[in-house]
Amino acid sequence: MKSIKIKRPGGLENLIVTEQDAPKPGKGEILVRWHATSLNFHDYLVAKGLIPVFDNRIPMSDGAGEILALGENVSEWEVGDKVMSLFFPNWMDGLPSLKKTMPISGETLDGYLTEMSVISANSVTAIPKGYSFAEAATLPCACLTAWRGLVVEGKIKAGDKVLIEGTGGMSIFGLQLAKAAGARIFATTSNSEKAERLKDLGAEAVVNYKEDPKWGKTINRLSKGGVDHVLDVGGGSTMAQSIEATGMCGHISSIGILSGGRKGEITFPKLFFKHIRLTGIAVGSKKMQEEMVAAINVNGMKPIIDKSFGFEELAAAFAYQESGKHFGKIVLEY
Repeated sequence: MKSIKIKRPGGLENLIVTEQDAPKPGKGEILVRWHATSLNFHDYLVAKGLIPVFDNRIPMSDGAGEILALGENVSEWEVGDKVMSLFFPNWMDGLPSLKKTMPISGETLDGYLTEMSVISANSVTAIPKGYSFAEAATLPCACLTAWRGLVVEGKIKAGDKVLIEGTGGMSIFGLQLAKAAGARIFATTSNSEKAERLKDLGAEAVVNYKEDPKWGKTINRLSKGGVDHVLDVGGGSTMAQSIEATGMCGHISSIGILSGGRKGEITFPKLFFKHIRLTGIAVGSKKMQEEMVAAINVNGMKPIIDKSFGFEELAAAFAYQESGKHFGKIVLEY
């Protein structure tokens, strides 16, 4: 079987293809034949060496495949079942803790850019009905993050107003989930063509954040008093405007630092006097993923896949991600 591994100190030029014998599952384990993964910003940081990992680490935190063999005492799965990975393979339920979230697929543990691997039978969920492996591979990181931000933490309801920022995978999933919940959707982008696509998907207003540096106030005005939910993906570079966009008693899910915003300024008086709830979000638990899959099985939502690459094209896929041309998710199929 083939795997792609990262040679220290990292960098797209230090991704190597290796071959080894297929492993065998032990007690409580399953052997999975992986068929697809998808790109997340976290994976990019790992591959570039910006998040240091052990030498020969297999990258990629998303995976979808089929079970080839069962170890002893595995009763919840059958050979041939189609499954997808967990970003936090030890976080089953309840509140997060260091013990539950220190093991991270594709970072502190091997990820899924490999043809086969043995993992705990508890560390996967079923994929949604009718999903291809490529479609399923987009869900465990990006969609679950949006699900947790809007549904688990935000408790979204019909008629709520939602702001999504940009057109990456998590943001588009946020739009789709908000639409399925009957919410009103507002969005930002820097591209006029992407703005039209966002409107086609259900956004009632889209603001170009490059042309309008005070886009938060504009969103607040367009939404007539501010939005109820924000999926903030920029961190320090966007948070001040996210606070401007949020209405009284709104909820901001702080999800990423896509625009390099590791640090930034927050207008604390507005945070206080709007009574805004600010939550840091890092993906979610197995139970959340199972509930997300159950919802998808009802609402029929399908991911938007921008482009697919082959197994040994990870560097090219990340280069495409760097270009910012994508709308939705980028996948690798193998």
